[in-house]
Amino acid sequence: MSKLTLGSHPFLLGCEQLERLVERTAKTGNEGYPPFNIEQTSDTGYRITLAVAGFREEDLAITVEDRQLVIRGRQAKEGADRVFLYRGIAARQFQRRFVLADGVEVTGATMENGLLHVDLERLVPESVVQTIRIRRA
Repeated sequence: MSKLTLGSHPFLLGCEQLERLVERTAKTGNEGYPPFNIEQTSDTGYRITLAVAGFREEDLAITVEDRQLVIRGRQAKEGADRVFLYRGIAARQFQRRFVLADGVEVTGATMENGLLHVDLERLVPESVVQTIRIRRA
């Protein structure tokens, strides 16, 4: 029995990349920390908002690696002089990955009130019509 793939269908020529994208998205996992929102801000604009209370800007790193937006957080070690009777605020490191479609670019990031906002823009390619000349064999 053979595995049916997107690239094996005759009407989906060159869609192997889409298949890899679906597989990579499935592998990103469903970790729940930190919580986040994704909103559409315009026809081509998006915003990812992560709740990163307790993190400073220098504790966060935002990179794009192989069409994946990666947001990492690592808090600096606190002084040993602090004694917690109860610790309910998470102080752990995290890594969140978001798979970006072709043509989606990160345009900026801001931090306000414990929320990290990452803005994205989908670049709309201009339509191209190409005529292919038929030659005699």
